[in-house]
Amino acid sequence: MNLYVSMGVFALASSISPGPVNLVTLGSSIQYGFGTSMRHVTGATAGFTVLLVLTGMGIHEVMHYLPHLTGVIKWAGIIFLLYMAYRLAVDNGQIGAKKPARGPTLLSGAIMQWLNPKAWLASLAGMGAYAASGAVSLVWQFAALYFVICYLSLSCRAVAGMFLRQYLGNPKRVRLFNRIIALLLVCSTFYLLHE
Repeated sequence: MNLYVSMGVFALASSISPGPVNLVTLGSSIQYGFGTSMRHVTGATAGFTVLLVLTGMGIHEVMHYLPHLTGVIKWAGIIFLLYMAYRLAVDNGQIGAKKPARGPTLLSGAIMQWLNPKAWLASLAGMGAYAASGAVSLVWQFAALYFVICYLSLSCRAVAGMFLRQYLGNPKRVRLFNRIIALLLVCSTFYLLHE
């Protein structure tokens, strides 16, 4: 298999599989609309790409020598996911009507990736598989390919949310949907606790 095809398959499998960033993208698109969700998508993609490049450039060595940082990242991610779940669970379900918050931002999307254990695992595994030699050109090629695939994968979630939005026009349905997403985020934290 061609190296770039293999990299692309890895990037697609990692990006499109369910995870906290995908859930927030879907919920954001339903709640705040496609444009707001795309800010989150752009931030999450950029944040992940920076993490991927830094991992390829040697951050994994730092993590090896300072293993407590792994625990700090894990707990920060758990706290952030629980906060997002809380925000979804208490939302009133009114789509686009006088929202106190403006939805996820570019910065929150980037930060979410840095606190997302799935993103760390994908970065470490991907760079370990495709750029373990330390070749800078491979790090940048993999990061560029991953950026495009990640952006498109998350955008698909935003588009799906845009279509779901028309079926969730009733606040009661939106509240139910938000609480289901919140429950899924809480469930993902239980998984992280047992890793």
